[in-house]
Amino acid sequence: MTLTATSPEFFFLPYQAAWIKDNARIKIMEKSRQIGMSWAAAYRAVTTTSRQGVLQDTWVSSRDELQAKLFGEDCARFARLLNLAAHDLAVSVVDRREKITAHILPFANGRAISSMSSNPNAQAGKRGARILDEFALHPDPRQLYAIAYPGTMWGGTLELISTHRGSRNFFNDLITEVKHKGNPKQISLHTVSIETAVAQGLLERLKKKWPQDDPRHALDRDGFLQSLRNQCPDEESWQQEFLCQPADDQSAFLGYDLIASCEAKEPLSHDLTKATGPLHVGVDLGRSHDLTVLWVVETIGDVRHTRRIEVLANQTFDAQEAALDILLANPKVARCCIDQSGLGRQFAERAASRYGAHRVEGITFTSAVKEELAYPVRAAFEQKTLRIPDDRHLRADLRAIRRETSAGGHLRFAADRGPGGHADRFWALALALHASKAPATAVYSGALL
Repeated sequence: MTLTATSPEFFFLPYQAAWIKDNARIKIMEKSRQIGMSWAAAYRAVTTTSRQGVLQDTWVSSRDELQAKLFGEDCARFARLLNLAAHDLAVSVVDRREKITAHILPFANGRAISSMSSNPNAQAGKRGARILDEFALHPDPRQLYAIAYPGTMWGGTLELISTHRGSRNFFNDLITEVKHKGNPKQISLHTVSIETAVAQGLLERLKKKWPQDDPRHALDRDGFLQSLRNQCPDEESWQQEFLCQPADDQSAFLGYDLIASCEAKEPLSHDLTKATGPLHVGVDLGRSHDLTVLWVVETIGDVRHTRRIEVLANQTFDAQEAALDILLANPKVARCCIDQSGLGRQFAERAASRYGAHRVEGITFTSAVKEELAYPVRAAFEQKTLRIPDDRHLRADLRAIRRETSAGGHLRFAADRGPGGHADRFWALALALHASKAPATAVYSGALL
């Protein structure tokens, strides 16, 4: 059936159509990843903003500049399909000082949709409807809400769409208000897990997009859900990213808000030849189940920028040594710290003999040593003196660390084993940060001073 502005139920899946038709002043969607909600939100934005008599524009906050552009392109595509576009999508600077640009789609009624990145300042002083996409993934959701909401006082709705990002996130606070605290803000809540989406026809829609030779065509609904679960880094990721269950931030050593605050908004440079500051390497060794991870940071000022994370799974020690040799042959690498526990002792000794004990140092992991290594990692996140890539496997490893107290009252750092390793990326980062410290904190005889 032909898509029209009045028949979303014939083009969209039921959960998408329900969102499109909900005209509540404030509404929230807690959702699974990749279920087409940005697509549905774009359709709603076009059909509501382009109506005759509408007095307000629509302002969209996306996670980053790329997502803002994609949302704008989705809007433009719907506008063409519905014959509602007055002009083509254009890019305009809305704040030169903050370097904020918007992808703007104007309509014949004088109104427009402006899609911008996540900078909260972009929402200040603007009236009209708000769509805050991937709301929980913004660096400061509470601040974004506080700036965006007042703009709806003169008319327009506020739409928050997101997967969860930890139990202490403001997004989860709002949902908890709705479910357990009497819903004082009168929010209309939509919850769509991957199971709900698949039950309402998502898999069949996906199969229409896949290449004919895609092996996933053979999967039924249960098989598709199981394949998604198997591919998640760990169970926590499956529960949060797909089943709308926020991860518990009470027991995690690193909360999602801390991790997100240090995720680089622009792609990180991986070309070590262009490094201007000293490079430091951390190596966490594995062989069969666990991963070997080589993490490289460059220190610029007081910030350590991740330049490379090399993950080796089921590689021979010769292959692992070859990967490390490539890094240590770079004269800009000032220091490398290697986990020499168990299998790593010979690895560390051989590297030190080739490149010098002043550059390569082995660390034997004990409970006390792990504590000495772990807390500087958290401090770097808290002080925002670290930049890491936005990667779900990395995020899962950082989240895997738990601070526990043994029956004897001793503190220890543990991590649940998952298909992606044993928090190997966390310990490689910890070693890289330790390597970047002043020589006074060097390692002697395998023990931290």
